Amino acid sequence: MQIDNTLTLEDLRPALKRFWEVSGQKINAIEAEYDVSKGSPVFTWAGKYTTRGWTEWTQGFQYGSALLQFDATGEREFLDIGRRGTVEKMASHVSHFGVHDHGFNNLSTYGNLLRLMREGKIDDNPWEREFHELAIKISAAVQARRWTSTADGGGFIYSFNGPHSLFVDTIRSCRILGVGHRLGHSVMTDNDRSVSLLERLVQHAFATARYNIYYGEGRDSYDEWGRAAHECVFNTNDGQFRCPNAQQGFSGFTTWTRGLSWAMVGYPEELEFFRTLPDEELAPFGGREAVEAVFVKAARATCDWFIANTASDGIPYWDGGAPDLHKLGDFRGRPADPFNDHEPVDSSAAAIGAQGLLRLGLYLGRDTEDGKRYFQAGLTSLKALLSEPYLSEDPAHHGLTLHSIYHRPNGWDYIPEGRKQPCGESSMWGDYHARELALTAWRMLKKEPAYTFFACLPGESS
Repeated sequence: MQIDNTLTLEDLRPALKRFWEVSGQKINAIEAEYDVSKGSPVFTWAGKYTTRGWTEWTQGFQYGSALLQFDATGEREFLDIGRRGTVEKMASHVSHFGVHDHGFNNLSTYGNLLRLMREGKIDDNPWEREFHELAIKISAAVQARRWTSTADGGGFIYSFNGPHSLFVDTIRSCRILGVGHRLGHSVMTDNDRSVSLLERLVQHAFATARYNIYYGEGRDSYDEWGRAAHECVFNTNDGQFRCPNAQQGFSGFTTWTRGLSWAMVGYPEELEFFRTLPDEELAPFGGREAVEAVFVKAARATCDWFIANTASDGIPYWDGGAPDLHKLGDFRGRPADPFNDHEPVDSSAAAIGAQGLLRLGLYLGRDTEDGKRYFQAGLTSLKALLSEPYLSEDPAHHGLTLHSIYHRPNGWDYIPEGRKQPCGESSMWGDYHARELALTAWRMLKKEPAYTFFACLPGESS
């Protein structure tokens, strides 16, 4: 990508204002038109949200989007949508033992409501606060219970595929373990053994950094700095790593860009969270310096890969090794083309990854060369997402951010008549993370406290 080093947050103010106007229209359209009997809305098909049975991982983004909208605009109707949806629809997600997505579903809803309460944007009702805290504690314990031990003495939270499967996605969902830990909770196992949620978070992040992310150190013939494997497969009998794999990417030896983006944002925001912990809490894992070194390396590598392999405007194609990318020629040297005949782009990877770039830049310091580079890269991607062809201005289209891809290998994405590749559609995770990215920038512009996942904790909202 070609980083715009002159771009400022203030430059984006008008586009961000327009973004929130369009966003509110989309939320209201879904509320009015979506058939809730279908289950959770997942992605759009010919402009209308529909579902796709695989796992229930997107409903929290639906109601979380309304809460982000309220945060940005103060319009009470969106608080009511988010609060009502959380109470009526989210309980099953709190105790869902079949998914690894607890930090997605439940911090987006219960966590955002708790954060708004801590920040004084809604009334502090003690019973409501305790309700949200209890939901987060249970969700964190359920997430942590999905555990596979590895031969190196660590372990990971396994994906919905089963105990052999480590997904790179889950690093972002693990943030709920941090909140649960800070709320004083743990996961209780057989014989009343209490297991630290922080321990599970750190060990999972270590495993993801070691196995899913590559550093150009010769692990295999395709090892390069920042490449990420969607899935890593383990022998559950002895905990040995067997091979990289992909579910939604092209292969285990290429980089599915949305998987990469989860790591891009997951590691920097956990680094932010670790700053709230005393040194002694990180001592069992080698100490603060050692823990943070692993996280910084993973964050830098994935963000560097994104910058090096993304189109000039900061919008990536769906997989860095997609088989027909070569037909596009120098696709990195010009803006992404979502209407090309060869490989689709994935705007949701940009929406997720751009937040990681901003956060890593802020963590390293905007007054440093590297910090400024990452931050400006995040602004560059954000600028592209705030305008056509990505911002969906059509009031008849449910989606907010166009040209998202769900599962290209399975052929699940809508291909418009006359086109050869999927384009023009949105996803619930893409729209939510576009809002989360925009809110991160919007609050900075308004000089409000930083938007973080742990601002829902006591003492962290000021």
